[in-house]
Amino acid sequence: MQLKLKRIAPLQAGKMLAAFYGLLSLLIVPFMLLFMAMGSFAARQHGGSPVPALPLMFGMGIGFIVLLPFFYAAMGFVFGVLSAWVYNLLTKWIGGFEFEFETKEPPVISPPPP
Repeated sequence: MQLKLKRIAPLQAGKMLAAFYGLLSLLIVPFMLLFMAMGSFAARQHGGSPVPALPLMFGMGIGFIVLLPFFYAAMGFVFGVLSAWVYNLLTKWIGGFEFEFETKEPPVISPPPP
């Protein structure tokens, strides 16, 4: 069975990608916290150049990490809407994605032996 994806609702695509990227960014946050801590300790150990105070660096990093999921969600929404709009525009000229599916046969249950 062949199906063709004719249209994507732009606002729904934007909402889905905003949620997807917002949640995905939460996976990145622990690694950023780890690298931020390692970088701030490395900068503290390096005494040759003036380094901003550790609380300032840590505060700016935490602020960025708090805002990161919102930034990812906003960009996911914007690019989700734009991508769906471009897809819908292109489907008018060259057609949409074509998918091919096959139906799965239900399992055959053999009668029990006599």
